[in-house]
Formats: sequence, C-alpha cells, structure tokens
Amino acid sequence: MEIQNSTVVKEFILLGLTQSRNIQLLVLVLIFIFYLIILPGNFLIIFTIRSDPGLSAPLYFFLGNLAFLDVSYSFIVAPRMLADFLSEMKVISYKSCITQLFFLHFVGGGEGLLLVVMAFDRYIAICRPLHYSTVMNPRACYTLLLALWLGGFAHSIIQVALILHLPFCGPNQLDNFFCDVPQVIKLACTDTFVVELLMVFNSGLLTLLCFLGLLSSYAVIFCRVRGSSSEGKNKALSTCTTHVIIILIMFGPVIFIYTRPFRALPVDKVVSFFHTVIFPLWNPVIYTLRNQEVQSAMRRLLRLHVVC
Repeated sequence: MEIQNSTVVKEFILLGLTQSRNIQLLVLVLIFIFYLIILPGNFLIIFTIRSDPGLSAPLYFFLGNLAFLDVSYSFIVAPRMLADFLSEMKVISYKSCITQLFFLHFVGGGEGLLLVVMAFDRYIAICRPLHYSTVMNPRACYTLLLALWLGGFAHSIIQVALILHLPFCGPNQLDNFFCDVPQVIKLACTDTFVVELLMVFNSGLLTLLCFLGLLSSYAVIFCRVRGSSSEGKNKALSTCTTHVIIILIMFGPVIFIYTRPFRALPVDKVVSFFHTVIFPLWNPVIYTLRNQEVQSAMRRLLRLHVVC
C-alpha cells in the first residue's frame, strides 16, 4: 500500500541518555560543571582577543570566532538535556526537533570549516611567510569567515531539506537525548535507503575528506618546520600541535557517527554526548594551556582589572 507523503507526527519522545536516575544525576552535575568552564573560558578568550592589540593576527581572529562557535554549540543540546533530566516525559515538538537539528549542523559544519581555514592560515604563515601579509589580509579573513558560515548553512539546509520530505506517521520515539539525523530518518514511514546514502555523502564523506585534508596539510607543515632552524620553530610546532589535537577531538566522533550506515550501536549515545556536550570544553582549555600569547594577554588583562 502506498504511504501518503505527509507528516502526522507532531512531537517526538526522547528516550534520553540513560534510564538510570543515579547516572542522570551524575551527568546533570557534570554538565553544570562543564558550563561553569565552557562559558567563562570562551568568553574570556573572545574578550582577551578583542581587547589586546598584540592579538590582532589572523590566527587570533579565527580563534575568537572558534570560541564564539563553541559557545553557540554548547547552547544547542545541553540546556534541553538539562531540562529533560528534570521531567518525566522528554517530549520535543516536530518543529523544535528540526530546528535543533538545523542549528546543530549549521554551527558544527561552520566550526569544521573554520578549522580548515585555520589550517590554511598556518600553512601560509609557515610555508609562504613572505606572502602571508598579502594573502591573509583583513579583507581575505572576513571573506573566509563569510564563506565558512555560508558553507555551514548549505550543509545544514541540505540535511533539513531531505528530512522535511520524509513522511512521519509513527512511531515517534527517538532513542537519543537530542534530535539528530541518524535517529530521525529511521522513524520515517517510507524506505530511507537513498536518503541515508545522501546523508552519509553530505555529512560523513565531507567530514572524512576534510579530516584527511587537515591531517595532510599539518603533516606538510610539520615536515617544513622540522627542517627549519628559525627561532619560531618551537612556537609553530606548539600552535600546530594544538590545532591537530582539536581536529582529532572534533572529527573523531563525527566520523564515527556519520561515515557508517545508520545502525544504532550502544556506544552511539556516549559518543554523541562527548561531541555535543564535552567537546566545547576543550577549546578554551587546550588553547589556554598551550598558547603562550593568549596566556600572557589574559594575565595582562587580569592585572589591569585588578589595578583598576
């Protein structure tokens, strides 16, 4: 019998991260602690970069935008998750589910592209230093920033468009703590094989290619730096090592989730929790601990405010 191409499901029931009240309480406390670190840490990075004239290089311009994206990303899933822990029925409307999914991929896609831009910036700075000021001028930086926002939007709107064409007539239970593509399309009352392939191509393959491209570019940079005897060698190695750590932390869970067929695995929720809640914490922590310029600027800023 032909299924009518219409959606009658008005809401989804989220099964949550776990059914154990003790684990839910533990996760609730962890998320609250993460927020105490995520928000002040990222806002401090943004404020320091904007207020310190010594951090006017393109690298810090992009780092400030990365912190902004982390703050935005931390508000997409975690607040709703905290509210659901305190309620018996974890219900999200169809429109809210699509909205959450859109912003998750919009901000996440933009952040992935920003890491590509930062790798390009480091490549020009280290491998083409004489052309750096010409290539990475302020206009070029703003153009790259606009391009990554448009890229994130295009990536996300494709995801949403494919889902909006699917009919949902029941069941409506999502085996997750937030709305994401793999779980939502499985609830469609039609064959989703083609849609799943398109989703894997749009998210999984694109992510994998960006990841391999980033690793290759930093491998070239490392080889170039190791053969150099300049005074900035250690600084360049430290900066690039920080970027590689961020890349591994960000792209690892994404590749695991989106580059394989959409089959539910017990570890999926843990990986998703790490990617949507834990990951934004690492940006301020890693950059603050490993970037001497940012540390020095923060100390100057704090001393200035103490004196005032």
